[in-house]
Amino acid sequence: MAVGFSTVTTVPGRPLAITNAGDGSGRLFVADQGGKVYIVSGGTVTATPFLDISGQVSGGGEQGLLGIAFHPSYPTDNRVFVDYTNTAGDTVVASFRVDPGAPNVVIPGSEALVIAIDQPFANHNGGAINFGPDGYLYIALGDGGDGGDPGNRAQNKDSLLGKILRLDVSPATGYAIPGSNPFVGGAGADEIWLYGLRNPFRFSFDRSTGDLWLGDVGQGEWEEVDVARAGVGGLNFGWRIMEGSHCFNPSPDCPTSGLTLPVVEYPHVGGHCAVIGGNVYRGSAYPALRGGYIFSDECTGFTWAVAAAASGPQALVLVDDTSSGIAGYGEDESGELYAADLDGPIYRVSGVPR
Repeated sequence: MAVGFSTVTTVPGRPLAITNAGDGSGRLFVADQGGKVYIVSGGTVTATPFLDISGQVSGGGEQGLLGIAFHPSYPTDNRVFVDYTNTAGDTVVASFRVDPGAPNVVIPGSEALVIAIDQPFANHNGGAINFGPDGYLYIALGDGGDGGDPGNRAQNKDSLLGKILRLDVSPATGYAIPGSNPFVGGAGADEIWLYGLRNPFRFSFDRSTGDLWLGDVGQGEWEEVDVARAGVGGLNFGWRIMEGSHCFNPSPDCPTSGLTLPVVEYPHVGGHCAVIGGNVYRGSAYPALRGGYIFSDECTGFTWAVAAAASGPQALVLVDDTSSGIAGYGEDESGELYAADLDGPIYRVSGVPR
């Protein structure tokens, strides 16, 4: 069985994140890097954006509107959360509210800040956000940018950069710290859930198991996929000590004790450049794909699958090599999988005979 990408529609701008509201409407919400969120319903893109913050978002390169997630109790809790870089280039995670009587546009002026984080350079912003099965908001942050993590921020547990954060967003503004976060009461920032990451641009939760899967974009030689099994925090995925399963700094003979190595890695050969983390397929339309973690390389369009239930390092299984430009994946309410192409197309992922 291979993976096929069938075009559902085309969205203006540079789409890179897809989600659903979990409200039974069947709508998909697609975030454009330029600062707008569009609704796709029945294959049609609504004319008026659901959200337009293009005037407060920095553009170019790896900056912009990078992530979107609805509160798991939506619409009872009528907030939708976004991750973007502001005009100063710093990361902002904020919520907006939606009027149930007018669910296709956020309430103007309803933005409420969750957290803001200084970014020392323009690249490696991470940007994906998702609610976990525990109801907490998880936020992906890159190492702050430049090359080689010159500030060693990913390994510094007092810095929020190069981490996955885990926040309780039950307050109307700001956040609280879950008491089960791994560094609460000890050395390290209370917000941190996972660390040692270079640029975890896309991550997702397996809706069946609760495992957290992420693609961490590599430096110059290796791309990697990491997994934190459900409820397991405090893992160190190794950057900048390692790039993939290979010593980076120091190189060679780096200390590997206590590091969690990738489930999958692949080298920068044949034009590969940046891993785009996807999802474990849990839909019903394509049984042969069920239980496979689907992910891609942005530059070559190669798409691979690995068995989500397997343990230890895995070999890559190529399932498509035709769709370059994919920058993000997302699920509809039933678990069917979609992909966003930076050139505009939104694809539905299907299982097709090879």
